[in-house]
Amino acid sequence: MGEQVTILVVDDDPDIRELLEDYLGDQGYQVVALATADAFRQALTEHEPDVVLLDVGLPGEDGLSLARHVREHFDVGIIMVSGAGETVDRIVGLEVGADDYLAKPFDPRELLARVKSVLRRYKHQANKVPTEADRDSGVPRQARIGVGVLDLDSCQLLDAGGQEIPITAMEFELLKVFCERPNRPLSRDQLLNLTQNRDWDPYDRSIDIRIARLRRKIEPDPEKPVFLKTVRGMGYMFVPQP
Repeated sequence: MGEQVTILVVDDDPDIRELLEDYLGDQGYQVVALATADAFRQALTEHEPDVVLLDVGLPGEDGLSLARHVREHFDVGIIMVSGAGETVDRIVGLEVGADDYLAKPFDPRELLARVKSVLRRYKHQANKVPTEADRDSGVPRQARIGVGVLDLDSCQLLDAGGQEIPITAMEFELLKVFCERPNRPLSRDQLLNLTQNRDWDPYDRSIDIRIARLRRKIEPDPEKPVFLKTVRGMGYMFVPQP
């Protein structure tokens, strides 16, 4: 597998923790399984995870709050796990920064596939090196997008003062695609193809939720977007402002 991947798990069900430790451990992953949010926060200071698995229904501080904390401080994959499996939970999980969502009871093989998928996205982003084709594409290495600036070399979104605005790998890819294709309506299917995220379903709300999150980061008024506009019946379009 190469360099060992670390997965932090927080779930108050000891059977689930044991299952994940054994199954993912047998697949070659380093698994740190914890029962509480406090233990998880402490573990974040001691380990550098590649993926975190968060149970939504933790006692005390829940998994959604932990997902928001992780996304604000770390660029790692986040998979939410819930016993409810309700659509509203899934949507909220994606809105706070999760990359994927899985309902209990789950097949460990499906969870492994989700983990591998999330790891591929983050590895693709981390290993991305600008090519000559990138440099000759006519896209500035820093592109203004809304109230922020997208740095295509460091893969960061910066605010007006040069401070980093936390974004996920998928959000960076979306912004890059929009910067390269201004004033062009792009369908959800096109966005998935261009970001190489074909494992997302264009008919679910994954793209819509990510666009909503990006609007909160780059639009002066996210409720009245002027940069990432919705094109009715088509998808979305980036409109640069003078």
